[in-house]
Amino acid sequence: MDSLVSFVENEFVSRKDFPEFSAGDTITVYYEIKEGEKTRTQFFRGVVIQRRGSGATETFTIRKMSGTVGVERIFPVNMPALQKVEVNKRGKVRRARIFYFRGLTGKKARIKEVRS
Repeated sequence: MDSLVSFVENEFVSRKDFPEFSAGDTITVYYEIKEGEKTRTQFFRGVVIQRRGSGATETFTIRKMSGTVGVERIFPVNMPALQKVEVNKRGKVRRARIFYFRGLTGKKARIKEVRS
């Protein structure tokens, strides 16, 4: 049964080519929003908290600060509305899921940048 599911995912789900990114990276995600009959592109820039899943069901969570309120958004990798992903900064973290980042504020909420 698992091989059948993986076969269908590989054959029929379209893969989008996005740059490599992981937890701690600051990225900008451009996605399409439909309002009535009109569509527009909106972006969401923040720090990747986690990547989860594999194949067609893979998702990633981004966190940004909007004023003093933290906003998190989960994006499926294969979402049709996703247009592009830009990596703004590569972060150096020692965890695959940085949930501790939610509790940090001010200067402690900075992530060291990896120079490449």
